[in-house]
Amino acid sequence: MGILRPVRQKQWKEWNSREMNIRRYTQKDEEAIVDLWNRTCTVDAIDVKKFRRQAIFDENFDVRFSRVAEVDGKLVGFIYGTKRKFPYLERGLEPERGWVNVLFVDEAYQRRGIGRKLLTECEEELKKAGCRNITLGAYSPNYFFPGIDTGNYKAAVCFFEEQGYMPGEEHYSMGKNLHGYRLSDQTLEKKEEAERKGYRFIQFNYSYSLELLEFLKEEFGGGWKRNALLAMQKETAQDVILLVLDKEEKICGFCMRAIDGNPMRFGPIGVAESERNAGIGGILLELQCYEMCKKGIYRMYFITTDEPGRRYYERHGLEVFRTFVSYKKEF
Repeated sequence: MGILRPVRQKQWKEWNSREMNIRRYTQKDEEAIVDLWNRTCTVDAIDVKKFRRQAIFDENFDVRFSRVAEVDGKLVGFIYGTKRKFPYLERGLEPERGWVNVLFVDEAYQRRGIGRKLLTECEEELKKAGCRNITLGAYSPNYFFPGIDTGNYKAAVCFFEEQGYMPGEEHYSMGKNLHGYRLSDQTLEKKEEAERKGYRFIQFNYSYSLELLEFLKEEFGGGWKRNALLAMQKETAQDVILLVLDKEEKICGFCMRAIDGNPMRFGPIGVAESERNAGIGGILLELQCYEMCKKGIYRMYFITTDEPGRRYYERHGLEVFRTFVSYKKEF
C-alpha cells in the first residue's frame, strides 16, 4: 500500500485554501494513476500494461469501488477495491468478502485526511454491496500485494491499524541466485535412490494433460489447476512444468514456474499427500532450479509462503527478501 509521510507546515496552509474532490475512476485517469503509483509505492513500480491487466481488465473490476482524489484538478490519490461478480473456482463468489487492492496518496498531500476519505468511501460502497469484511491486498488471482510490506511501507501499517484493520499471519517472499547452479552430489544421490524406489522425474508432455489437471484439483485445489491449464492453453506447459511419477506411472508430484509470464517466478510445487516425507519434493525443487539455470534464467523467486514454508525453502538455500502481513477488517 502507499507510503504515507508527513508534510511541511507551509504545505498545510496551502492545502487549506484548495478544493479537494473525490470521484469515481475514469479511463482518462490511467496514466496519472500509474505515474503517482510509481512515486508513492516506490518498491512496486508498474507500467500501464500491468495496471490494465491486473485491475481494469480483471473480470470483477467495478468503478463503484475505485476512487481518485483531486486537488485543484490534480490527481493526488487513488484507491482500488474489489468485490466478486463472478465465481472464482471452488471459492465461489465469497459474497461477504471485499478487498482493498491498493491505496496511495501523493507525498505532498499525505496526512491531510485524503487517504482516510478514500478508504471510507470505498468501504461504504463495499458494505452496500453486501461485504461484511475487507482484506488488504491478497485478492486472487490478480493481487498486486499479498498483504502489507511491513518493512518498506511502515506508515501504511499505522494508517490501516488506525482505521480498524487487524494484523494476521506473516508471509514471505523468497529467492535464490542461480548463477553457476548445479545439482549437488547429495541431490543426485537422493534422486537415484528415489528412482530405485520407482519414482520418475520428467518434463511435462501433453499425454498427461487430463491426469495432471485432475491431480492438481484433488490434491491442491482449483487455483493450481488453473495455473497449469493456462500454461497448456498457451502451449508453454512443456517448458515450465516438471512432474514426478510413482512406480505405477501415476502423477504424484508437480512443480511449475512462470505462472504470471515472468520466467523467474518459481512455483507452485507440491507432492501428493500419500507420497509426502519421501524427499521427492526437495529433488523436484532442485531439478526445476537446474532447468532454469540451463535456460539462462539466473534468478528464481516466489511471492509468498508461510512460516513452515520459509523454513523448508531456507534449507534449499533460498532467502527472504520481503515480509508481508495480512490485514483484515470485520464490520
